[in-house]
Amino acid sequence: MKTWVPAVAVWGRTAPSHSITAIMVTDDQQTIVTGSQEGQICLWNLSSDLKISSKEILFGHTASVICLAKARE
Repeated sequence: MKTWVPAVAVWGRTAPSHSITAIMVTDDQQTIVTGSQEGQICLWNLSSDLKISSKEILFGHTASVICLAKARE
């Protein structure tokens, strides 16, 4: 059995810089995924009334994220 642990970063009063270079919306249209010039990937919740709120930020890329793609099942 595999255990899944989400990677979540928490920051202080100021969020890290995130200059968006790529954007994707999931098939269920409830999550927006953005890639940044700083090498981060951010997940955002999208509500039915089109309000956006931050969900997770993933660090680790050493270069800009310029393309996002969905994996097939």
